[in-house]
Amino acid sequence: DIPCQSSLCPPSSSVSPGGTVSLACTTQSSYPIGWYQQKEGEAPRFVHCDGWSRGEGIPDRLTATRSGSTGSLTITNAEAEDEADYYCDNPWPQSPLCCKSSL
Repeated sequence: DIPCQSSLCPPSSSVSPGGTVSLACTTQSSYPIGWYQQKEGEAPRFVHCDGWSRGEGIPDRLTATRSGSTGSLTITNAEAEDEADYYCDNPWPQSPLCCKSSL
């Protein structure tokens, strides 16, 4: 697992197949917020960053957006394969922010 300050965001969320869920994290920095997905026993995989950069093979159902200091990862039409730990990472000088939510 990635070492994270898990108290910085909701620890877990649930969604039914076909539903929509949003994961959020808040930062004091203007740096881009990147989102990563980690399934059990696998290495972390880059998902999306502030709505402009998407990881290879990541479906459009997973979309990162930002409003002010809050970054969100929205999963629409959720599928069983989306079950994973999700991390937001907003590096800023000398103190990277890392936040974990589980779906």
